[in-house]
Amino acid sequence: MTLIKYTQPDRDIFGKRFSDIMDEFFNDALETRRNTFTPSINISETEKQFVIDVEVPGVDKKDIDLNVEKNTLTISGERKFEKKEDGKQYHRVESHYGSFSRSFTLPDNVDIETINAAYNNGMLRITVDKSEQSMRKQINIK
Repeated sequence: MTLIKYTQPDRDIFGKRFSDIMDEFFNDALETRRNTFTPSINISETEKQFVIDVEVPGVDKKDIDLNVEKNTLTISGERKFEKKEDGKQYHRVESHYGSFSRSFTLPDNVDIETINAAYNNGMLRITVDKSEQSMRKQINIK
C-alpha cells in the first residue's frame, strides 16, 4: 500500500511549499541531534538538604553514572533505542535517545559524603545533605 499525500483544493501553493521546507529543515536539525538528549532536572532545597530530581524514563539504572569531583556533580548515561527487526517500519520517532551528561557545581555548604541516589519509575532522586557547620542558627538577643 502506498500513502498518497492529500492536497486541499484552493490552498495556497506557496504556503504548502514553505511548510514543507520548514518541516524538512527542522526534521534534518533533529536528525543530527538523535545521538544526544538532555533530561529534565528539578533542583529544590529544604532546611537540611538539596534534592535533585532527574527525569530519565526508559533508562536502566545501570546505564547511569554519578560522579563528584572538586564540588562538581556530574550525571551521565545513555538511553538506547532498541529497534527490533520484526517487520516494523518507523514513520516517526519523537522520543530522544543517546547519551546525556549534566554537571552542577555544588554549593560550599554541602557534605559530599552524604550524597545518596535512588532510582524509581524513571526518576533519579539525588539528595545532598547540608553540612552541620553551615546550618542556620537563630540567635536570641539578650
